[in-house]
Amino acid sequence: MSFLQLLIISLVQGITEWLPVSSSGHVLLAASYFDLEGRDEYLINAMAHIGTLFAVLLYFWRDVGRAFEGGFELLKAPFASGGRRSAKANLALHILASLPIALVVMVAYEFLLADAQKDAMRSVWVVAATSIIFGAALWWADIKGGQSRQQRDMTIRDAVLIGATQAVAALLPGTSRSGITMTAARALGFERTEAARFSMLIGAPLLAAVGAYAFLRLAGSDAGEGIATLSDGLIVAGLSFASGFLSIWALMELLKRMSFLPFVIYRFLLGIGLLIAAPIMGLS
Repeated sequence: MSFLQLLIISLVQGITEWLPVSSSGHVLLAASYFDLEGRDEYLINAMAHIGTLFAVLLYFWRDVGRAFEGGFELLKAPFASGGRRSAKANLALHILASLPIALVVMVAYEFLLADAQKDAMRSVWVVAATSIIFGAALWWADIKGGQSRQQRDMTIRDAVLIGATQAVAALLPGTSRSGITMTAARALGFERTEAARFSMLIGAPLLAAVGAYAFLRLAGSDAGEGIATLSDGLIVAGLSFASGFLSIWALMELLKRMSFLPFVIYRFLLGIGLLIAAPIMGLS
């Protein structure tokens, strides 16, 4: 693979993973353009996810540390005597509560659906439609008002509902996992930066699972199926990490000052552009 191809795919993955614009849709389009398949796709996918995972862990290292401490507190809770859960334990509990539904759907998608069904769900038409539809949903949730709740106000029900929306993104590229969870959090009344922060925290375990699965598929693939090397993968991981960290920082700073409207506009333009370009370029 050329360095330019690696650069483009890495930047696409890193920049879009944590923004509400759908990394899967963008990476799917890039991979199709460069004809990535088989072992090459598994390697690049795995290393790109590692890079963006470390980006979010580093940016939110205090929250990640608090969640780990809270997890140990939850383990000790059955043996403790009374008392309310701490903020750290609540954070860990909310992250855990957000995961099961999405994980079940992801596993079902991977192992129960036929390849033809998966290909149909990964078409450019689906990416275009979901970009527009869920962009409109984000717009509505962002402007409906009454959204000043903080992490301390979150309930188990909130965490389950926000986390469950990730199942939709697992099935339909273009939805945006981060976008739909931020939409759900805003609809439930959470302040913009809090919605983005919780979205990224609950996304980290799923991203780790996706990256690990890509590595398993890579280990089981035929070495003769691709031309990408481990050094190519390391380049992808490094570039995805750097671009991912910068995109997280930019998103959090932007949301302190303005709404999600720029991302909504981008989603609309992307969806409309794909609908126009697909028949002209013969995309499917």
